[in-house]
Amino acid sequence: MIAILQWSTLAVCALAAIARVPSALRGENRSLFFVYLFLTVAILLSIDAPYVAIDQALGGLNLANLVLRFIIFGAIFALGLRIARGFGADDALRLLTGPVGVAVAALASVAVMVVFLMMDTAGSSAGLIAVHAKDARNALLVEYYGAAGRLYPAYVMLALLPAMLRTVGSRLPGLVRVGAALLAVGSVAITLSLLFPVIPESLAYLRFLINYTAILCLIVGLATIWLSKAVAKRTQEMQTNVTG
Repeated sequence: MIAILQWSTLAVCALAAIARVPSALRGENRSLFFVYLFLTVAILLSIDAPYVAIDQALGGLNLANLVLRFIIFGAIFALGLRIARGFGADDALRLLTGPVGVAVAALASVAVMVVFLMMDTAGSSAGLIAVHAKDARNALLVEYYGAAGRLYPAYVMLALLPAMLRTVGSRLPGLVRVGAALLAVGSVAITLSLLFPVIPESLAYLRFLINYTAILCLIVGLATIWLSKAVAKRTQEMQTNVTG
């Protein structure tokens, strides 16, 4: 089930990125294309077979996982800017680009780097499962590393959540409100990922469920809003042709 969810999410994200290529080549909404591209790479690096192959090429020290963390940071930041500007959420924009946002990004980045260097990372392992299993010290460090990696994405999505909730309750077109609702669910799911350390091993599948629910909601939510804009543009063109 988890493998199906992983590959299905990868396929959805890759198709969304491919669908944005023509617009990106025309110079339209390139930031959205790069968001989908970053997310596609991030999902690819979360799947065992491609992760191991890529990490082995990098030396087998799980550097691919470190790269994955910073790809996620970049994707989430680009996504946050896109959403905040698209919805005119000046409050969220200040939280992302102001001193607090910069401080949180810097703190999370330093924490990820420091904890990674403290671990015995030899031996490619998706999700650092083999590193976790080495001994109690590494197991604890992997938990800290994961928490540090989830801190900045959770901050960004919490900053965006009020704007998404305002949009859901607005009188904007239905597709826009549906997209905002999906983004809100994704925001909550990413925030819930901060609770991963307290989830017992018997319920470990919930971690995958929360992670991929967040990703799918973000991808489909953005696509729904993009579709709404395309429909609105098409409708306006048709009305112009009729009245013209």
